[in-house]
Amino acid sequence: MLTGILQLLLCRDLNKLKEELELYRDEASIWHIDGSILNSAGNLCLHLVGNLNTYIGAILGDSGYVRNRPEEFSLKYIPRDELVRKIEQTIAVIEATLPLVTDVQMQSEYPQEINGGKQTTGYFLVHLATHLSYHLGQVNYHRRLLDRKE
Repeated sequence: MLTGILQLLLCRDLNKLKEELELYRDEASIWHIDGSILNSAGNLCLHLVGNLNTYIGAILGDSGYVRNRPEEFSLKYIPRDELVRKIEQTIAVIEATLPLVTDVQMQSEYPQEINGGKQTTGYFLVHLATHLSYHLGQVNYHRRLLDRKE
């Protein structure tokens, strides 16, 4: 049951991330950083896609995805359409993987140590959903601040 709820929430928030990117009036603003804002919406998008494709797709779904975390924060000016495609591909990975995760797996230890610690798969998947939500809020705030200035 929890996997179904998590699938709905993750896909909902990924779709909202797509909407946020599409709402930027100026596509270049997706990559804008200023002052203490160190991560652009584009880099947060790449980070979220990399995160979910790694921890859900590769580890739980054996998708073969290979993460390059430093590039999530160093790549710049990827076209909005390409970011949207990456989000849509991530949604497809979640929709293909989470229904296969059993209740026993959810209560069992996640297959990889995270930050030097062990946790259940269910706990870690809830963490991934809240991590997505946190960064989605940052993207929303980033967009509204920049659109206000235009």
